[in-house]
Amino acid sequence: MSSMNKPELLLPAGDIEKMKFALAFGADAVYLGIPRFSLRARENGFKDLLDIAQAIDYAHSLGKKAYVTANIFAHNLKVRSFVKYTEEILSVCRPDAWIISDPGLVMLMREHFPSEVIHISVQSNVMNYASALFWKKTGAKRIILSREITISEMKEIHEGCPDLELESFVHGSMCMAYSGRCLISNYLAHRDSNQGLCTNSCRWQYKVLTTPSVPSIKTPYGGDDYTPITQELYLQEALRKDELLPIEEDENGTYLMNAKDLCAIRYLNELSEAGIHAFKVEGRSKTLYYVSMIARAYRRAIDDLYAGRPFNEDHMQEILSTSTRGFNEGFLHGDPGKNAQEFDKSTSESGTFRFTGIVRGYDTAEKLLKIEVRNPIRTGQPYELCTPDKNITLIVEKIYNDKKQPVDAIHGGLHFCHIPYPEDPGAFALLREKL
Repeated sequence: MSSMNKPELLLPAGDIEKMKFALAFGADAVYLGIPRFSLRARENGFKDLLDIAQAIDYAHSLGKKAYVTANIFAHNLKVRSFVKYTEEILSVCRPDAWIISDPGLVMLMREHFPSEVIHISVQSNVMNYASALFWKKTGAKRIILSREITISEMKEIHEGCPDLELESFVHGSMCMAYSGRCLISNYLAHRDSNQGLCTNSCRWQYKVLTTPSVPSIKTPYGGDDYTPITQELYLQEALRKDELLPIEEDENGTYLMNAKDLCAIRYLNELSEAGIHAFKVEGRSKTLYYVSMIARAYRRAIDDLYAGRPFNEDHMQEILSTSTRGFNEGFLHGDPGKNAQEFDKSTSESGTFRFTGIVRGYDTAEKLLKIEVRNPIRTGQPYELCTPDKNITLIVEKIYNDKKQPVDAIHGGLHFCHIPYPEDPGAFALLREKL
């Protein structure tokens, strides 16, 4: 395939450091959220204008792009402040685009800042070419397509709007609702997912508790095999044992679900041929290690695709080195049915490697790596040093603590250690242990 049509690889930026690693490990562009107006209000490293400006300037210094996410469904209070806050951002930097879902905020952006580029967020749930054309008439340059459509539907949208950029999620968490249009978090925890405060209540670990028998109301949807409940049911979440949460049940069971993660690295060719302009990875709240490894795996897969090389299974092995709730292909080839849900557990499973540290410097004179320790490091154990270009097997023969005293092991936490190594691995290097 021609490299002229190579899709953009778009990675999340939860904070400035994660953004730098995402770009170093292969991202063409990053997206970052502004706390007041994005769906990552609680876990967001961009708290003020200087953070946003620094991030955008850094991406531009590398010849790469940075998009600002303002994808809440706004209440009146936030509508009134949106224009002012946008003016403040534009006074210090110029994002390459704004990711917006609320029609009112799109209208205000067009009226007050007509030269700004708008990408329509996945929260708008664009699932057909008519919706895409509607947003094009508002001045949108790109549509981030709904996660709930197939590759063939994406192709039809592209054919109906050939001059409109299309973006598709290819990796990361899936929402059990239509990309965030969910009230579970609000109902159970009083945190509105559409205002950036989702607690992922659908993924909590629950037990069902009952009260003494009370009259129940039969649902008209009950089938012959359905026995209506005769007691009130309550959920007890593992970390919130004192809070009993009421829940209703019918013949289909309860409606809280733990969706598996999306992984489309094997389908990049199909997505590209369907007209997808940008491949997007979810995960502004994920770890620096996750962002780096996923960026590198998809970077290599895209480069292989456009060099005419067959898919390399090593890319999938790199994906599996990160934690996951289990993978599937989402809706790319149709409704995944039961395969979309993980029923046995609600937490992420560790990958094939454990993230153990970040290289924070190199002492050329003593030939020592300075490691910020994230998980235990022990002498005599094999580790891998991961750089944007390669993985290097490393047997840790000696460890020195932050005072450069020899130790047999160092535990995870906010401290440093030093490990002998013959050369400087560069500014972006991570240490990991195979499990």
